[in-house]
Amino acid sequence: MTPNRRQVLTGAAALALGGMAPLVRAQAGAEWPNGPVKIVVGFSAGGPTDLAARLIAARLQAAFGQSFVVENKAGAGSNLASEIVAAAAPDGHTLLMAAAPIAINGHLYRNLKFDVLKSFDPVSQVMSAPCILAVRPDSYKTMAELLAAAKKEPGRLSYSSSGAGGSQHLAGELLQQKAGIQLIHVPYKGAAPALNDLLGGQVAMGFMTSLSSVPHFKSGKLRALAVAAPQRLPQLPDVPTMAEVGLPGVEINSWSGLLAPAKTPPQVVEKLQREVAKALAAPDVREKLVAQGAVVVGGTSGEFASYLAREHGEYGKLIKSIKLSLD
Repeated sequence: MTPNRRQVLTGAAALALGGMAPLVRAQAGAEWPNGPVKIVVGFSAGGPTDLAARLIAARLQAAFGQSFVVENKAGAGSNLASEIVAAAAPDGHTLLMAAAPIAINGHLYRNLKFDVLKSFDPVSQVMSAPCILAVRPDSYKTMAELLAAAKKEPGRLSYSSSGAGGSQHLAGELLQQKAGIQLIHVPYKGAAPALNDLLGGQVAMGFMTSLSSVPHFKSGKLRALAVAAPQRLPQLPDVPTMAEVGLPGVEINSWSGLLAPAKTPPQVVEKLQREVAKALAAPDVREKLVAQGAVVVGGTSGEFASYLAREHGEYGKLIKSIKLSLD
C-alpha cells in the first residue's frame, strides 16, 4: 500500500471514529444508570452539604432504581472531592455535591487539578444559605450603630470567620470595601470555634451562614444585624438585607449544587436535573432543608451554570483586590 493511500485510509478511519463519539455518548446516556452512582461530598458527614447530598441521593435512588451512594472525601478545602470527580469518567456514575468553595478556590490556589468552569457540567443548584452579620445581644442594636463605631475607631473592631478564604471571611472583606470601614479579621478552624468566641465576647461581630446561626438568633443568644442576600431570609423575616441598611452589593452566599464531570451525556444531565427538581419540590425534602436554615433553590442546568460563572467572577475580583492567596 502506498504511503498516500495509507494516510487517506487512516484519516478516514479517524474521522469515522470521531463521528461515532457523539453516537456512543448518546447511547450511554439512554442506558444510564446501569450501575451504582456515587455522589462525592468534599466535607465530613453530618454537615449541610452532606445532608443535601443524602436527601437528593435517596430521591434519585427511588426514581432510577439504582443505588446512589454518598461518599465523603473531606480535605484540602473540598478540593480533593472536586479533583476526584473532575477526573472521573463522564458517564453519569460519579457526581459531585459541590459547595461555595469550588467557586472560590481557583483564585486562592495555583495548582488545582480542575477548573470549575471547564471541568464540570452543572446539573442543578440545590440550596443557598446567606451570610448573616451577627453580634451579641448586649452589643450593637442596628447596622448603623456598628458602622458608626467602626468609622470612629478604624481597625479596632474584630470579626470572626470559619477560616481564611471562606465565604464568611470574604463577606467581611466585601463589607469593609462597600462601607468604607476597617476591621480586624480573626479566622478560626471551623464555624464552631468562631461561633463560640463570638458568643463569649472575644470578637465584636461575626459573619455566619444561616445554616449554623438561625437557632442562636431565635433563642436570643445572638442578634442578626443584616443578611448578605438580595431578599430577606424566610426563617428571619424581621432581619433586613444589607441593601436595606444602605449597603447594596454586599451579597455572599454559601450554597450546594450537583455537578457532573465535563462531557457527561446531555441526556444524563437532563434526567438528573428533572429528578432533582422533583426532589426539591417534595414537602419532606424542603422541610428538612429549611429547618437547617437553607433556602431551597433548584432551577435548570443553564441557570446553575450562569450562577457558577457569576460567583466565580465576583469572588475573583474581590480576592484580587485584597491580594489573598493560600499557597
